Amino acid sequence: MLLSFLINNLVLLTGKDKMATLAEQPCYTLINIPSDAEPPTEIQLRTDLEKGDTKTKTDALKKTIQLILNGEKMPSLLMTIIRFVMPMQDHMVKKLLLIFWEVVPKYTPDGKMLHEFILVCDAYRKDLQHPNEFIQGSTLRFLCKLKEPELLEPLMPAIRQCLKHRHSYVRRNAVLAIYTIYRNFDFLIPDAPELIAEYLEGEQDMSCKRNAFMMLIHADQERALNYLSSCIDQVTSFGDILQLVIVELIYKVCHANPSERARFIRCIYNLLNSSSPAVRYEAAGTLVTLSSAPTAIKAAASCYIELVVKESDNNVKLIVLDRLVALKEVPAHEKVLQDLVMDILRVLSSPDQEVRKKTLNLALDLVTSRTVEEMVLVLKKEVVKTNNVEHEDTGKYRQLLVRTLHQLSIKFPDIATTIIPVLVEFLGDNNEAAAADVLVFIREAIHRFESLRVLIISKLLDVFSTIKAVKIQRAALWILGEYCVNAEDIQSVMTLVRQSLGDIPIVDDELKKAAGDVKEDDTMSGGNIQRLVTADGTYATQSAFSTVSSSKKEENPPLRQYLLDGDFFVGAALATSLTKLALKYVSLTTDTKKQNAFLAESMFIMATVLHLGKSGIPTKPITDDDVDRIATCLRVLAEQSPLMTDIYNTASRNSLSLMLAAKMAEEKEAQKAAEKKVVKIQADDPIAFAQLVDKNEFGATENMFELTLSQALGMTQKKEKDPLGSSKLNKVTQLTGFSDPVYAEAYVNVNQFDIVLDVLVVNQTSDTLQNLTLELATLGDLKLVEKPQPLTMAPHDFCNIKANVKVASTENGIIFGNIVYDVTGAASDRNVVVLNDIHIDIMDYIVPASCTDSEFRQMWAEFEWENKVAVNTNVSGLKDFLQHVIKCTNMKCLTPDKALQGDCGFMAANLYAKSIFGEDVLANLSIEKPGHLPEDSPVQGHIRIRAKSQGMALSMGDKINLSQKANKNVLPEQ
Repeated sequence: MLLSFLINNLVLLTGKDKMATLAEQPCYTLINIPSDAEPPTEIQLRTDLEKGDTKTKTDALKKTIQLILNGEKMPSLLMTIIRFVMPMQDHMVKKLLLIFWEVVPKYTPDGKMLHEFILVCDAYRKDLQHPNEFIQGSTLRFLCKLKEPELLEPLMPAIRQCLKHRHSYVRRNAVLAIYTIYRNFDFLIPDAPELIAEYLEGEQDMSCKRNAFMMLIHADQERALNYLSSCIDQVTSFGDILQLVIVELIYKVCHANPSERARFIRCIYNLLNSSSPAVRYEAAGTLVTLSSAPTAIKAAASCYIELVVKESDNNVKLIVLDRLVALKEVPAHEKVLQDLVMDILRVLSSPDQEVRKKTLNLALDLVTSRTVEEMVLVLKKEVVKTNNVEHEDTGKYRQLLVRTLHQLSIKFPDIATTIIPVLVEFLGDNNEAAAADVLVFIREAIHRFESLRVLIISKLLDVFSTIKAVKIQRAALWILGEYCVNAEDIQSVMTLVRQSLGDIPIVDDELKKAAGDVKEDDTMSGGNIQRLVTADGTYATQSAFSTVSSSKKEENPPLRQYLLDGDFFVGAALATSLTKLALKYVSLTTDTKKQNAFLAESMFIMATVLHLGKSGIPTKPITDDDVDRIATCLRVLAEQSPLMTDIYNTASRNSLSLMLAAKMAEEKEAQKAAEKKVVKIQADDPIAFAQLVDKNEFGATENMFELTLSQALGMTQKKEKDPLGSSKLNKVTQLTGFSDPVYAEAYVNVNQFDIVLDVLVVNQTSDTLQNLTLELATLGDLKLVEKPQPLTMAPHDFCNIKANVKVASTENGIIFGNIVYDVTGAASDRNVVVLNDIHIDIMDYIVPASCTDSEFRQMWAEFEWENKVAVNTNVSGLKDFLQHVIKCTNMKCLTPDKALQGDCGFMAANLYAKSIFGEDVLANLSIEKPGHLPEDSPVQGHIRIRAKSQGMALSMGDKINLSQKANKNVLPEQ
């Protein structure tokens, strides 16, 4: 590894000329080659090229190009192609010839141009004067790729003449050819800027004007500015491709010379109304960087919002929303965006869940007391829209809306009265998650806002009978038991409970039903009962909640059905709520008869639940915990001691207060951590001069076009934590041994979606190695983008070869391969050096993420792939091991610090992370340290990993296993 570090520095110092030569090599057009095809012989190709018909010659030419791209020289075929193929007028042959001239070697070994290319040059000239515009245009495009000034010089008059061609395709490519020739060999056409500026004045075609204007921007910016100034009022009528180039020019000019802003900013404003979405997007981004005036920010933000609303592509919507979020992060811009919050809510018309989520979060951050009422109206309409629509994402969208309304009511308590009636309706929703969110909101609202308690209780009583989920009914019973404070409400709750339980005693009623011996007089029901005559002439009863028919099984009331299904936890919750209500009723009513009647009814309901649990009728028997809880409630009602009355009536509410207070404190801490520190400039602070500021500290003033280009190419320089570069050396993988004839090692540079392998190859022999090729293959979701070109290496020479690999998903990938080469003068077959495997670390694609407990549980239940990893380490501290796992896996611990405090000998923690490809990975850490073992003994336990894909679960498990082993080796030495 140190060898790589020293040699790379040597390249910088002494090998500049050689590296420059490598960089100047032309980039060839890549053509797919079938792997199972048998390569043809040179003799066979020559025969086909000389004597074959058009189709045969075309196929032979294709095969020749493929062989040359594979590293074969084939010098004897050059003259054959010039004599027998070049005179042909077939368009396909002409196109293939252009590719052939591009890839064929043009120089002799001593560096001189091959004499045959004098004939080829004449053919180029004829094609530039060909009557067919496609051949002319294709030839001009090909000339852009030529790096030989000797071949270009005789063609310059013909290229100039093409600027006056009648067809725009030829003129467009002529401009490109002149631009590339001027950029590479300006001595061939020194008057190019003047020529193109003159041409631009008379050109009408937009694509031609765009190419000419682009050339002037890079070749002679002053001429480009003069042209723009002369036609600045007509910019809005130009085509979008030309408008995009104009936006880029204005940005660059104003960035380099801020005094020019006043001259061109009006043009940018006008381009915000362009018919092209791309132009509007770029113009809005440019306007924000050039001006921080409120009018400019408002115009740009409005433009972004229109783009999000009108664009159909969800990726575009998310990108533009990110721009709006970035605008919001600037304190001065946030005030402007607050006035546009209602426009932002128009984006909710999009069907995509991610877009809606981002929009609601942005609107929630921007809403103020002035706009909150309008926002609530919009959200209420959206909630109503989801009522009758059954779609896969409707439930999730409803959850989002409920949570947003919840946060709004906490942020602005005054609007809670308008939100609650809408949300309470959702307690009867089929989507349990949305109903649970509503219930959490109602619980918090009824506790915090005393003035709303009467409204909430009345609404809750209205919808209680429509609740379908057992968890929701259980929680609703708790709220009613805790917050019903007058006798009328308490009686209403008792009526609802009786209706929801059906006829009691439940056991006797069920036995009678089973025997078919149900009579009206034997029932004790709170519902309306009427006598019916069945089809066979017998009598049956029908109540408000149950129907008996001869053909259909009877439907039980909700609470009764839960108990018959064996869910006695709801029975225990019912007993607790009835106890609270009975104790309150006794204190509210002075009439002893009414007190005893209510107490007796409450105890009768508890007794019938206990009896049912022990009877064997339910699918599952009652648990001992539920028996103890119901029995305790019965005893409390029987004794009515002041201590138990105080516990039931006040202590549980105090627990809720503590929980909500802790939750609020956590939210405030998270909000405080998320807030950016306000930069205060003191009078004695040093002045930052733009010329002296480091590029990394330039911030928003850095050229955005250059920045985005460098990011796309993976050239952005990250600030190294380690100035000596040892962290970079850690990513160097040795591919061959030191005694191999060719030494190789690779630096693995991971960009976001691709990997660049920078392979250092050293010829350790005294021979010249010819056709040295790095052959690579991949395993996993990796794909090699291009094949590295063959090289010739002098004795004891070295060079760097780069290879790009695309990454498709977060799975452990392996890159393997070998280096093959020929030795000058040796008669043996090609030599092969097998390379070590390169293992790609998935941690480069994993980022910590956070989610709520309910989301974590939901994903845990949904994800089908689980990987259980046993803990095998010598770390002795529970918290130390947790921190070690977090560090090795890039995951975030969702379990709060308070829950991890103390030392009780065991620990359970939930971890969560996401990949850059949007894949979720969950982990549950369950570790312990038995008390009977010594203090320095290692922790025990296991880690369960769950993911949607098998590869993700396996890869994360392998990573944890490897990190445990690595840790095991390292720690004893410390």
